[in-house]
Amino acid sequence: MLKLVASVLGIGYVKGGGTVAAAATCLVLYLARAGGPTVRLWPAGLLTAGLLAVGTLAAHCVEAHWGKDSYRVVIDEVAGMWMSMLLVPITGPRLLLGLVLFRFFDIVKPLFIRKMEQLPGGVGVMMDDVLAGLYTSLLLQTAVQLGYV
Repeated sequence: MLKLVASVLGIGYVKGGGTVAAAATCLVLYLARAGGPTVRLWPAGLLTAGLLAVGTLAAHCVEAHWGKDSYRVVIDEVAGMWMSMLLVPITGPRLLLGLVLFRFFDIVKPLFIRKMEQLPGGVGVMMDDVLAGLYTSLLLQTAVQLGYV
């Protein structure tokens, strides 16, 4: 069960699984939130906390089988993309920009993101993507406020 969660129903086995998982998250967010209210904070907070807790547990547990931060673990990309768009009103262009920015931060790992990987177990697996998502969110929210997207 935890392998299914960590690999997000097997997406982690696909070549480019991290990008596929982030793109799938964008699709889910678009279908759930496009044209609706920006976010309802209470349910969104609970969903975020649950995603982070379950993702951290799954990443931690599969580490014994798959090794440290295996490419098969993509629940962290789902969490990072979720964080990227959490407080951003959803439109197609914003999701696309969010996906590009998130993957940039996730791959290049600037601004202390790489240091997060050094945290132990599932926390390290998840937190670098969460921080990449927070940086993406800040840039997106700024772009929205300035009227760029």
